[in-house]
Amino acid sequence: MSLDLSSITNSVDFLLAGFGYTLQLTAITAVLGLFFGTLLALARLSRNGWISGAAQLYINLMRAVPLVLVLFWFFLLMPEILRIILGLDTPVMIGANLTAIITFVLFEAAYFAEIMRAGIQSISRGQFFAATGLGLTYGQTMFYVILPQAIRNMLPVLLTQTIILFQDTSLVYVISGTDFMGSVVKIAQRDGELVLMYSFAAVCYLAVSLSLSMLIRRLQAKIAIASR
Repeated sequence: MSLDLSSITNSVDFLLAGFGYTLQLTAITAVLGLFFGTLLALARLSRNGWISGAAQLYINLMRAVPLVLVLFWFFLLMPEILRIILGLDTPVMIGANLTAIITFVLFEAAYFAEIMRAGIQSISRGQFFAATGLGLTYGQTMFYVILPQAIRNMLPVLLTQTIILFQDTSLVYVISGTDFMGSVVKIAQRDGELVLMYSFAAVCYLAVSLSLSMLIRRLQAKIAIASR
């Protein structure tokens, strides 16, 4: 029996467009998720009980709920909530792409927050006291002294979380997003090649994830050598 790959070869442009969107969504979510995750980590470490408690509640809530449910909640409920808040007659249509970006950023920020919190706490308190003793403010100490070291220490873990994020983007197809998995599903249903297309998707995700994992291991080795 010959293997018919026409469903793949005839849809290369469509698959590449979906894969490009997957990479774009991963990059945007990683950058914004790290930014808001860092703010959440600082709030979690705040001496103000209200700020720390609110950050902890948000982090625990997001980490306790499956991502697919967050996607559905935002996609289905937010248009109605905006309609009520704005006093409109019809729901505000957000769209699958914008929903995916907002949802992934809100969700991944909770995971990046815990990584950054561990990174910040790994820095010696003596460096904080030394920086403040030199006249730096709390914000300057965090921005110029603590956070750069925390990110460096946790960089392999941050990149590992980014790989997980890349894999999680496959859930976008449940809200009819145009990511790589969504493209694969549409081609599989169109041509009736479910086994072929899902196997192709698995190979692609595996290849990218394994390649990034190898790069992370090399990075960990270099960091270990540099820190000796």
